[in-house]
Amino acid sequence: MSRIRLTLLLLASLFGLAGQAGAQAPAWPTQTIRLIVAFPPGGATDVIARLLAQGLSTELGSNVLVDNRSGASGIVGSDSVSKSAPDGYTLLFAPSSHATLAELYPNLPFDPVRGFTPIATVARTPYIFVVHPSMPVQTAQEFVAYARAHPGEVAYASTGMGTAQHLAGEILRRAASIDILHVPYRGSGAVRADLLAGRIQTMFDNTAVLLPYIRRGELRALAVTGPRRSPLVPELPTLRELDLQEAEIEGWFILLGPPGMPEAIVQRLNAAVNAVLGAPSAAERLAALGAEPLPGSPRDVTTLVVGDRERWGRVIREGNIRAE
Repeated sequence: MSRIRLTLLLLASLFGLAGQAGAQAPAWPTQTIRLIVAFPPGGATDVIARLLAQGLSTELGSNVLVDNRSGASGIVGSDSVSKSAPDGYTLLFAPSSHATLAELYPNLPFDPVRGFTPIATVARTPYIFVVHPSMPVQTAQEFVAYARAHPGEVAYASTGMGTAQHLAGEILRRAASIDILHVPYRGSGAVRADLLAGRIQTMFDNTAVLLPYIRRGELRALAVTGPRRSPLVPELPTLRELDLQEAEIEGWFILLGPPGMPEAIVQRLNAAVNAVLGAPSAAERLAALGAEPLPGSPRDVTTLVVGDRERWGRVIREGNIRAE
């Protein structure tokens, strides 16, 4: 075989391999992306997920549809994503409670960190600290003083054991050295009914959720729980301003995928999320929900989950908190 013919055959082989490699790496996305929300429709997680899905559909040029798969405090939907194909077409929109699942459920079928691919941080949500107007307190300091003078008589509500509302009250109890009673409910409707009736004296919850009751005078707001004042209630101090910074708590939302997702898809999704969050309209819509945009990298996702798992895991263990 001549040297020229051999060279031509080698070149043809190389071009053939390059063509095969190109065929094995098709463009993404080419089909609908499912964004799993592991909670029922209508809650903050679902509403913010739909806002994100709408923006991602435009950024990616492909439909992104929210799929609610609720059950077992978010475990059912999260587990389905952890076991999905890592092709970028099944994603999980997770709230901050994702970080504490392993502490509350020892037999969790997935690891909240290693069982997923971190993609992007999306939003943060500080909470607001409210009391029923019948309580003779106007500030958080007066609440602490009242609780110290009436040990075991003040009750705070939550939507369940280990929820953000529960942990916020637990860490306030510890930080202020007060004896307050936790009363868990199943669902937010029953909580608000008893809180508005004065059967429960206090609660921590999403600012936008409680704001209508505050404005009508049905609840009294004492402080916000994040490190900064809320633009929705800029007149309210933070717990840090009241020397109760140990009781700070802030919820967040993140985007995750199944383990083993290709880096190129992860980076494409991260860039798309950050582009959505950078639009003024997204910031306005999030603000109406009591949330703020939280753009970031996949590494920031891991930092959030690991950090909250360590912090709240310690509170859960020391408080002997068990899931219902």
